[in-house]
Amino acid sequence: MSKIHILSEHLTNMIAAGEVVERPAGIVKECVENSIDAHAKTIEIEAFQGGIERLVITDDGCGMDHEDAQMAFNRHATSKMHSEEELFNIGTMGFRGEALPSIAAVSKVNLETNDGNQGSIIEYEYGQLKRKEIYDCPKGTRIEIEGLFLKTPARFKHLKSAAYEFSVIADLINKMALSFPDIRFVLSHDGRVVFQTSGNGNIQEILYLMYGKEVAENAIPFESSDEDFHIKGYAIQPKINRATKYFMFISLNKRLIRSKYIQNAILDAYSDYLPVNRFPIVVINIDIDTQLVDVNVHPNKWEVRLSKQNQCLSLIRSTLKNTLKKSLQTVEKVKKKEPEKIMIQEEIPFSYEIEEKPIIVNESSFGFDTYEKVQEVPLIIEEKEEIKENKGHEFFYHLQVLAQFHESYILCSNQQGLVIIDQHAAQERYHYEQIKKSLEKPCTQLQPLMVPIQINVTTSIMTMISKINEQVQFFGLHFEPFGNDQVIIREIPIWFQDVHEDEFFQDLMDFFMQNENVDMEKLRKHVLSTMACHSSIRFHRSLTMEEMKQVIVDLQKCEQPYHCPHGRPTVITISDQELLKEFERG
Repeated sequence: MSKIHILSEHLTNMIAAGEVVERPAGIVKECVENSIDAHAKTIEIEAFQGGIERLVITDDGCGMDHEDAQMAFNRHATSKMHSEEELFNIGTMGFRGEALPSIAAVSKVNLETNDGNQGSIIEYEYGQLKRKEIYDCPKGTRIEIEGLFLKTPARFKHLKSAAYEFSVIADLINKMALSFPDIRFVLSHDGRVVFQTSGNGNIQEILYLMYGKEVAENAIPFESSDEDFHIKGYAIQPKINRATKYFMFISLNKRLIRSKYIQNAILDAYSDYLPVNRFPIVVINIDIDTQLVDVNVHPNKWEVRLSKQNQCLSLIRSTLKNTLKKSLQTVEKVKKKEPEKIMIQEEIPFSYEIEEKPIIVNESSFGFDTYEKVQEVPLIIEEKEEIKENKGHEFFYHLQVLAQFHESYILCSNQQGLVIIDQHAAQERYHYEQIKKSLEKPCTQLQPLMVPIQINVTTSIMTMISKINEQVQFFGLHFEPFGNDQVIIREIPIWFQDVHEDEFFQDLMDFFMQNENVDMEKLRKHVLSTMACHSSIRFHRSLTMEEMKQVIVDLQKCEQPYHCPHGRPTVITISDQELLKEFERG
């Protein structure tokens, strides 16, 4: 008797549901993508008990006629692809025809749709057709899903709290709103609207909804293109940053994707402006010929395969670097009121492709009076005239030195208020850029030492010394083994004289210990920043008035004067308004 048999259609749909529908947010994603493909201008998402109890997605798109409405529940039934060639030229959000049959296999589904000529209603319960008939309903599509996974308890038990499941949905809709600002999204939970956009195409308005006024006002628009790619979006000033990398919102031809390569390109562009373990907020859409991207490499379509990827990454890096360089601002120190939040302790499992702890919509009002708060959002973020003296290099030409504070900070004033300069960070930046210029080419001018420098090293470093020497030769350095646990340096580059040698070489060895595989660009930056650090004015050193003024003059000469090589700010401003408020005069 044969052991191999064909699985039933219902069982194959349930298996497909495991790939496409892992939680309520997966259903929302599939249905909203269908609404987008139907050219909807308004999409409303209603969730009850985090979507576990019920979900309703309504759109004003093109709808379906009665025949298509029935056909849509057949697996691999789609209106979006007709030939093999189209598989490699996909311009729609969906294309596999798996969403509706997969959802219908694990829940109760009620579909109402109208193409403008005829309305229909289709009902399924856990894979069984219960109703199909002509039905009077508005143009567009409304799909209601209830009882998710109730007949598949193994999957139901993996769902988490209602608050958590809804927060994943909210995160998804936030991202979709950024990708499709021309669509009006309305999201509600248990009957209360918590997030809605106007659909007027203004991404800054959506950033305002998600993160508030400060982020929206510090969003720098960028746009660039080459022969294959066109990128457009907003880079938030680096003075506003986050503790995780998941605030970089990436879409490709408006399709939400995740890509560690693109994330790393963004981080490279911001690397000079952010401290260690701080990350930027960026919204970026990449437009590309659909034949150069394969979106059919992942069940949930979060990952894509991109042709000419290195070219794309290079464009992103250079565009963001130029954008930040032209729009730098000093960090303004303000006393912020901590927003009220519901803290969600659970983490999203890796299997759900958002890959991050989700955003709480409005970032301050989940579960509170959110409907009223949404109504207060202005339709357009007003363009405020920038004070020229508060941007770029011009900022440093209008500072009046007042005093030194704690032998560590230089206190200044300007028209905006009190300016505080970190003397060590400022000199780090200046020395970093000076050394960088001197190391644009391999160093060949060396100075012999009368007494060689001796450095204690570990056994593992000693085994790597030949490889290390290959990599540091560019900088004019060479380590010679000396016994079993030491290396010596017999000559140093001529520009090395002001560096604290022992500290620098120890830092360099530590770097090789932590990074077995080192690329030259990463090593170059580490060498430059370490040398700058060990040749700069230290904290707790008294400076004369002339020396303090020279620190400011040096910053004026810097290409990027607002952050040290490690990304920490060199200067912050406390505005007159903030001082008045603190002294209860405002």
